[in-house]
Amino acid sequence: MDAPAAVIESPIVTDRALEALRRVFGYDAFRGLQREAIAAVEAGRDALVVMPTGSGKSLCYQLPALYLPGACVVVSPLISLMRDQVAALAASGVAAAYLNSSLDAGEARAVEERFRRAELDLLYVAPERLVTERFLALLESTPLALFAIDEAHCVAQWGHDFRPEYLELALLRDRWPAVPRLALTATADPPTRREIVERLLAPGAATLVAGFDRPNLRYRVVDRETGSGQLLAFLRREHPGESGIVYRRTRAGVETTAASLAAHGVDAIPYHAGLDAETRRRHQDRFRAGEGVVVVATVAFGMGIDKPDVRFVAHLDLPESLEAFYQESGRGGRDGEPADSWLAWGLQDLVLARSRIARSEADEARKRVERAKLEAIVAYCETAGCRRQVLLRYFGEEPPGSCGACDNCLAPPATWDATVEAQKALSAVFRTGQRFGAGYVIDVLRGEATDRIRERGHDRLSVFGVGGEHSAIEWRGIFRQLAARGLLAADEEGYGTLALTPEARPVLRGEASVRLRELRRAEGGRKRQRKGEKERPALLAVAGAAARFERLRELRRELAGEQGVPPYVIFHDATLEAIAAEAPATLGELAGLPGIGEKKLERYGERVLRVLREERAGEAADGG
Repeated sequence: MDAPAAVIESPIVTDRALEALRRVFGYDAFRGLQREAIAAVEAGRDALVVMPTGSGKSLCYQLPALYLPGACVVVSPLISLMRDQVAALAASGVAAAYLNSSLDAGEARAVEERFRRAELDLLYVAPERLVTERFLALLESTPLALFAIDEAHCVAQWGHDFRPEYLELALLRDRWPAVPRLALTATADPPTRREIVERLLAPGAATLVAGFDRPNLRYRVVDRETGSGQLLAFLRREHPGESGIVYRRTRAGVETTAASLAAHGVDAIPYHAGLDAETRRRHQDRFRAGEGVVVVATVAFGMGIDKPDVRFVAHLDLPESLEAFYQESGRGGRDGEPADSWLAWGLQDLVLARSRIARSEADEARKRVERAKLEAIVAYCETAGCRRQVLLRYFGEEPPGSCGACDNCLAPPATWDATVEAQKALSAVFRTGQRFGAGYVIDVLRGEATDRIRERGHDRLSVFGVGGEHSAIEWRGIFRQLAARGLLAADEEGYGTLALTPEARPVLRGEASVRLRELRRAEGGRKRQRKGEKERPALLAVAGAAARFERLRELRRELAGEQGVPPYVIFHDATLEAIAAEAPATLGELAGLPGIGEKKLERYGERVLRVLREERAGEAADGG
């Protein structure tokens, strides 16, 4: 059981935090568990904060850092995340900086001096640097308001993002016991939550769990047939010209997919650890600052991505676990607008995953954990029910009902009695000696008299040609589902050889029936309307709003280029939509819109109003 989440609130805490929220960030109300987390800090109490990506976790420590005495030290695992957050804070007039390897010696010394002189509200640092004696001595030189440990799930030793340096952060509890600590994450199942509290926080720490549902994400799984070809069709049909992330397991897969997309007109760039540091930095900056850029990456890319307008996250390989999938897919739609999670997988994914586990040097206890995680992600892929329910139950939530937004809810898959086909498939695996992969066995079933099959005499088997009524693609879907159900097992050497499991015997004997889900086609499901035609009409359907929105986007790009920051650091889309719909005529009217704090009003207000005046003049001329 998680620790109770009750926190004693003070009206003073709420007033001070709310005033900072309005003045600096331009919002009138807290979201989710922000109020409770801030109250915990004010009470000097440690807390674990679990909130979905895009729900405002960072404000839980950024707000109290603005008015509490002392500095907030933020432990962040990635340079790119530090850079994005500091740029966004600076745009709002907050005194924030980071210390990491991207700074030269002189720049680092300047930041340290600002910290010693108590000129910083927030200082971002990587865990590796924080635990050095030099940095610990720096912390002793100035008052501290709180420690914020971001991506705290990295402390979980059997988690998908484990980083051993996070374990050393326990020293904060010992050296500064009076300074409250917030551990924050979007990804933590109940065992991981307990591990975070045990390793990083004080006994009695509050555990604040806002839930894991991302209602703006739409989940879809397809059977992988052509891979990059299916992905290209998906992007052209549903996300033309929009930003997104495509995950591949290997560097070679990244390069091949990025090249294929680019050859077909998609602005796609690769990202993986094999690229030199300058290329990685350049590609990441293009993705952060661009609109419509697609990055194809290994999982080395992504933790803590702050880009709000990622409209899709696609996987062309089976993710490592449901935790990894939730974290990766959650990088879409941080702005609250609709985004797609699209996953294509095949039998080979399952074969390779089982082989990796079997051949790893981990002890048997660790292998059991990894097998359980594999079974969970396969169950997500193969479910005929609501995918959101599968995800939320994995993280310990009991959803009230089907979501109505995933592929299975929108178009419930039909099932069919596949007992005969299962018997044919299992029998063919057995009669060919349980020494071949699915492709070879399917050729036997379909009566393909290849040289390999004739040489082995398998064209004379009783199962030769008994499956000619199904295409090779259909048989692959059948084999994948039989493997997912545990009726077939892959060899442990990684060759893809299939063998029967004990669970297959009752099926072969006719003592058990098998129902399978019909093959999912990549082009299935409803065509998504273009951005601005569905969820946005409430704002942009106002007369002239759509044109104003596009002109404001142009202004945002101009401002971002002048300052060398990504466009979303200037304004999020939701703020531009509100401006376009309301068309304020004065600074006072502009100040009342969400996302317009004092500093942004001062920096950008007049130029925003100028654009709106020009648009109104154009509308009047057109009307005349």
